[in-house]
Amino acid sequence: MGQFPTPDVAVSGLPPDGGSDLHLELTGGGGARVRLMRALREAIRSGLLAPGTRLPPYRALALDLGIARNTVAAAYAELVEEGWLTSRQGSGTYVAHRAAPLEPDRRSFPDRPSRLRVIHDLMPSSPDAAAFPRSSWITSARRALAAAPSDAFGVGDPRGRPELRQALVDYLARTRGVRTKAEHIVICSGYAHGLRLVCQVLGGPVAVEAYGLDFHRSILTGAGLTTVPLTVDAHGARTEELPATGAKAVLLTPAHQYPTGGALHAERRAAVIDWARATGGLLLEDDYDGEFRYDREPIGAVQGLDPDRVVYFGSTSKSLSPALRLGWMALPGRLVDDIVAAKGPRELWSGVTDQLTLADFITCGAYDRQLRRMRGIYRRRRDLLTATLAERAPHITVSGIAAGLHAVLDLPAGSEQATLRAARRLGLAVEGLGPHRHPGSTMPPRDGLVIGYGTPREHAIAAALDALCLALPDAP
Repeated sequence: MGQFPTPDVAVSGLPPDGGSDLHLELTGGGGARVRLMRALREAIRSGLLAPGTRLPPYRALALDLGIARNTVAAAYAELVEEGWLTSRQGSGTYVAHRAAPLEPDRRSFPDRPSRLRVIHDLMPSSPDAAAFPRSSWITSARRALAAAPSDAFGVGDPRGRPELRQALVDYLARTRGVRTKAEHIVICSGYAHGLRLVCQVLGGPVAVEAYGLDFHRSILTGAGLTTVPLTVDAHGARTEELPATGAKAVLLTPAHQYPTGGALHAERRAAVIDWARATGGLLLEDDYDGEFRYDREPIGAVQGLDPDRVVYFGSTSKSLSPALRLGWMALPGRLVDDIVAAKGPRELWSGVTDQLTLADFITCGAYDRQLRRMRGIYRRRRDLLTATLAERAPHITVSGIAAGLHAVLDLPAGSEQATLRAARRLGLAVEGLGPHRHPGSTMPPRDGLVIGYGTPREHAIAAALDALCLALPDAP
């Protein structure tokens, strides 16, 4: 065991189970967190806190010591990371059962993935995996396979099964205002797959939103395409900037800008179509979570304004599960043959049985029922998020919550990295806003968190939000 400096510390009145009568005298130099950690280490090292002892809850110890609850939470979390303590969600924090605590590991978080584990998952863009409609999916699978023609199990059409393409034509027209026909739809294994296919037929620079997924930008740059950022505000991308970019195509998230959350204003929707018609350009419309809306009227797809100038992307990644690997593109007719050729060997095509099942799932109404059910669930979680922050962190502004599965929390300037470190110590998986900013953007950097409320189970969301509040910076 490594040697730690012996602090001036007193421990008294300690019951066997830790309880609320743990009294520490925080002496010596450093801030409250440093002094508390030093006192706890010495109490453990000296045997005054035996292995297995349950420590007081954050709030109780904070009241006893006259320090902030967040300070106690951060000290506990760092001692868990170092190996002095252990913690399990819902059961408290305990002195670790080991002969000697581990030496503190001062490497950065990415270098020590085995030392920190995720207890609360608030990563954005993921649905609730436990809510997948297993029974109704199985019912559709049985019905679809029983009715499938024999040729469904042959080589097949690279555009995808006709049953699914026709089901999507009807569904997308009804719910998203998409105007297309079955022969213009190509099935892919998800949005990223579809974007890679389209990249093979694009030329010239591609305009992108100044805040967006760096993974999607990397697909474009990996295909040899230059990306040019468009300023983003509360009304989506500033499409009036398009003519000056020299772009041949523009990638947008019009229904719910990712990650900032605004919808593309009607004037800007019209402007991007006018730009495409005037220049021969192409709009790549990522409708990644258009089905989920809460406090606003439905917003149709831009594709409906001019199907010949828009590639419309959709998938089941948010609505059902990313594990299905099912997506689709509604293409201008002139691009279909080139996209099909780019699709390549059939080993890369989506599975026929899942395509047939999804077609039945849509046509029998189960897809609509699942979406209505999940809208209610996600809305309750969003409301709990906003209510919790209003009560416990009223200085934090929340935006982008009228639709989708995520929200943006604005942080004080310069505090994003410290907040992410605090979240990691608490076992909380969240995403910073910084990596979403295009490196070439002239927009001022914005500190924030992108919080997903789709992933946690119903019983776990409150605990995840509790950890989130502990990680957030205090009010100025």
